[in-house]
Order: sequence, then structure tokens, then C-alpha cells
Amino acid sequence: MSIRVTQGMMHSQMLRNVNNNLTRMESNQNILSTGKKINKPSDDPVGITYALRYRSELSINEQYQKNVDAAVSQVEHTDKVIGQVGDLVQRANELVTKGLNGTNPQTALNAIAEELGQIYEQAVTLGNDQLNGKYIFNGQKTDIKPYTAAGAPGETTDNEKIISQFAAGVTIPLNVTGSEVFGQATDSDNLFSVLKGLQTAFSAGDQTTATSLYNQLSSRISKVLEVRSEVGARANRLDLIDNRIKDLDLNLNSLDATTEDADIADTITKLKSDESVYQASLSVSAKIIQPSLMDYLR
Repeated sequence: MSIRVTQGMMHSQMLRNVNNNLTRMESNQNILSTGKKINKPSDDPVGITYALRYRSELSINEQYQKNVDAAVSQVEHTDKVIGQVGDLVQRANELVTKGLNGTNPQTALNAIAEELGQIYEQAVTLGNDQLNGKYIFNGQKTDIKPYTAAGAPGETTDNEKIISQFAAGVTIPLNVTGSEVFGQATDSDNLFSVLKGLQTAFSAGDQTTATSLYNQLSSRISKVLEVRSEVGARANRLDLIDNRIKDLDLNLNSLDATTEDADIADTITKLKSDESVYQASLSVSAKIIQPSLMDYLR
């Protein structure tokens, strides 16, 4: 049985086809203008779940990168300050060695004592060093000045570590405490106590006490070197972590681009094809709409 096709049916089908062509062309225009082939979840329900996951991981990775940058700055600064402490201790060692040779007059010993006093003052200054307004040698109490010029030999810093995270389950302590570098108040080789003691001993010409303190100074030199080696090892590990984070960032961006980014050349080709189809549908539609009742009555 044949089905009668009316003018209204032709018009309705024509409008649907024109709208479909227009929708397809608008979709490719949107892809071309945004550069993304996924602009709403319905474009690719599976792809959007991967895209959101990649975005989340990239955001987390970005925070880890910020943690690494801040950590590298702190560790490098700490290394420089400890290096300066090491230079001070080495200079003190040279002065004490010179003062203990037994041939120096008291005036020379007084000069050595004077310089040891200056070294003590500089050691206190380094012990109170700050980075971004925070004291680097006072553990987690970064807002409290750890040492005073008068009381440094009897003062002990906070020994808590500042921990930073660089990946899931990967944490590294960033700070070094003053007790590790300069010694605790109860340590026989506390740098401040030793320097003060040596200054007093040379001022009094007390070679026996100076010799005893010289051994303690040597002990402190070894500990300062050990701490600096530890800081250097942290810096090396941070470099490795930094490289890993950057590699992961490149990988995630590549995966995200594969999932979301449009193929511009392919999209332009499709858009041109859609425009041609749309123009053709409009041309055909114009011929269908053109006949009227008067045309049939003629």
C-alpha cells in the first residue's frame, strides 16, 4: 500500500535535515574555536572521566612542584649558611693551633682571643639566620629567635623537623636544627661554649684549658661537616624528585592532550564539508518551499 506524501511532511523532513546539518556544523565550529573535542560530558562520557582524572593529577603534581621549589630554596640556603659556619670553625681552629705553639707572647694571645670573640659573635649571627622572615635553625618554632649573644652557650633550639611531601608517601625533613650544627647546651663540644672558653683561656694565657677545648673544637668541626653532608644529600634527592615531577607533568599533559585536544586540521576539513552540505541543503530546501497553491492551480 502506497503512502501519500504531503507538502507538510516534506517541509518537516526538510527542516529536520537542515537543522541536523546546522547542528553538526555548529559542533565542529565549537571544537575549532575551543581547540577541545570534549566541551561537555555528552561529547565523550568515557573520555571526560579520563580528562578529569588527568586534570586532578596535574593539579596535585603542580602543588608537589611548588613544594620542591620551596624545599630547594630552603635547603640551598641552609647549605650556604652551614658552609659559612664551617669557615668560621676552620678559622677558629687555625687561630687556636697558632696560639698553642708555645712561642706567642701574651699580646699575641690577646689578639687571638679578640678574634675568637668576633668569631663567636658571627656564629651567633649565623645561628639566628632567617629565610623569608623565618629562623632556619629553630626547628618548628621559626618565629622565635633561637640565640642571644649573651646566653648562646646555654641555649638549646627546638629540635622538631619541618616535613614536606613531594609525592604520595614521599616526605623529606627540610630543616637542620641549631643543636645539630652548634651543639646542645649540655654538649661538651657546644660551639658557643668552646669559643667563649677559648677566648677566656687565651686572654688568661691558660694553655692547658685551651688545649682541652681545642679537642672539643675538632669534634665540633667533624659534626658540622657531617651535617653539611646530610644537607647535600637532601639537595641531591630533591633534584631527583624535581626531575621525576617534571617528567610526570609532561606525561600527564600528553595524555590529557590526546584525550581532550582536537585535531585542528581534521576539524577544519570536517567543518568545510559540513558547510558545503549545509549550503546544499538550503539550496534544495528553497526549491521545495518555492511551489505554492497558485503554482498548482496554473
